[in-house]
Amino acid sequence: MPLDKKRKSSQNWVRLTNTIRQLVQSKQGPAAIRYAITLVFLVIAFNVFNVINSYVGRDFISSIEQKNVTAFYTNVILYAIVFIISSGIGSINRYAEERLGILWREQLTWKLTENYLTERTFHQIIGKPGIENPDQRITDDAKAFTTTTISFTLLFIGGIFSAISFSGVLWSINPILFLVAVAYALSGTVSTIFLGKSLIRLNYDQLDMEASYRADLLHIRQHAESIAVTHREARMSVRLKSRLRKLVNNFRKLISVNLRLSFFTNNYNYFIQIIPMLIIAPSYMRGEIEFGVITQAALAFTTLLNAFSLIVTQFQSISAFSAVVKRLHSLETAMLQTETLAKEKRESGNQSDEIIFENFTLYSNDRSKLLVDNLNIKIQRKERWLFTSPDETTKLSLFRSIAGISNHSEGNIKKPNLEEILFLPEQAYLPPGRLRNVIVPAYLNLEVSDSEILTELQKMGLETLVRRYGGLRTLKEWNEELSLAEKYKIAVIRVLFLKPKFLVLDRPGSSLGKFEISKILKLFRKLNVATIVIAKDEETVLEYDHHLNISHFGKWDLSSADKANKE
Repeated sequence: MPLDKKRKSSQNWVRLTNTIRQLVQSKQGPAAIRYAITLVFLVIAFNVFNVINSYVGRDFISSIEQKNVTAFYTNVILYAIVFIISSGIGSINRYAEERLGILWREQLTWKLTENYLTERTFHQIIGKPGIENPDQRITDDAKAFTTTTISFTLLFIGGIFSAISFSGVLWSINPILFLVAVAYALSGTVSTIFLGKSLIRLNYDQLDMEASYRADLLHIRQHAESIAVTHREARMSVRLKSRLRKLVNNFRKLISVNLRLSFFTNNYNYFIQIIPMLIIAPSYMRGEIEFGVITQAALAFTTLLNAFSLIVTQFQSISAFSAVVKRLHSLETAMLQTETLAKEKRESGNQSDEIIFENFTLYSNDRSKLLVDNLNIKIQRKERWLFTSPDETTKLSLFRSIAGISNHSEGNIKKPNLEEILFLPEQAYLPPGRLRNVIVPAYLNLEVSDSEILTELQKMGLETLVRRYGGLRTLKEWNEELSLAEKYKIAVIRVLFLKPKFLVLDRPGSSLGKFEISKILKLFRKLNVATIVIAKDEETVLEYDHHLNISHFGKWDLSSADKANKE
């Protein structure tokens, strides 16, 4: 085996063992261990009864040939008992397998979800090549990985016990038949790998293409109104048609590979039925064995060959599974790298009790335009700052940089930890759920009463909102239900309960009037919250302690208001 293939196999084994270790160490671990032990026991029991079944079947057929009525009915009863027990084992096996599968899926899906949400990973990995559609990987791929891993593991364990159990049976009947089974399985495995090796890449691409097409349909649903009023249907039609064409072309390649693979595996499986007859039948014709031995040999040969031929019989599933493993690994690697970089950046000495810009230079996304040139300012507790610029790109990029979600810059921004600085984007976002939970952070839930929430809503002029929707515990998609101004005010109330040290507001004038902005700033002033307002339009500097104006080519100037005039 080439060195790179050995390395990949070793890496895959390490990934699998790490994933299993994480399951064992999780809160689902004890239950998972119990189900795993049960499954191994059931697999062993099932193989034991298969061996018993082969002998009962042999005697059953021989009793018919010999016209032995007593032996016939005795073996019928034995056959029925074996069938009932085997059926019960199979049903319990399926139940235990499905329970273990859902336990593992719960643990793995939540682990990936936590990594996805930690350190803003969900935002950082957007657009990274090789990890498209992370949502589909966390849901569908995690499900496929857990269920298929358990299924393959049980097949492998069952194959080992089948090989051990029926090798002795087949060798005792005819050693040549045993050697033929080994040689036949080996040749079939090599041929299957050669014919189907391209399936892994095609399945990987197919999963991504299916997810991308579904994502575009979801985009249309989410932006249905905007697409309708701007007549963008034709553009979306072209995009969807292009994606569908690629999806179909790749699927055609999959069908072609599956065709030649199916042609081979079907013939492979058909010849399994006749090979033992060709070898054993002459012995029966010479009177050396009973007729029932032929059926026992056929069953033993088929069972043993299935154990040896797992790659042949399961290759299409293995190729799809390999694509899933690769997709999950690339996603997990990207998330861990992003999380590590974020932690290193946070722990690199860039934290401070103030917001400090040190030789900070900001560029546009393609780095073709200088937006801010060598900014050096310090924003202290309780201060009110106004940032203005004639360029909207500069305002948005500056907000993103302070929030730590843009990397198109040089120099440093030192700032407090995430609990002490909050950000309000131009258009406030409200998650779905109960109105109370949208307003009050989870860890403050017991400390904030309904009356306090209603008081703050009244101060913001939102007292009718509660009556309109039937109370604070109403479940709604609030981001779609409320107006821009209502959403922004709700977001402001949430900040009031959080009481951060610093608050950065991105162009609040898009949602609120100047009078409402002034009212909000006074509320935060009373709470000693330092505010930075990135203005949408010109605003009076009398509301602020400092005014930073960024002009063309990144030039900036700083002015401080006369405190006496503002009091």
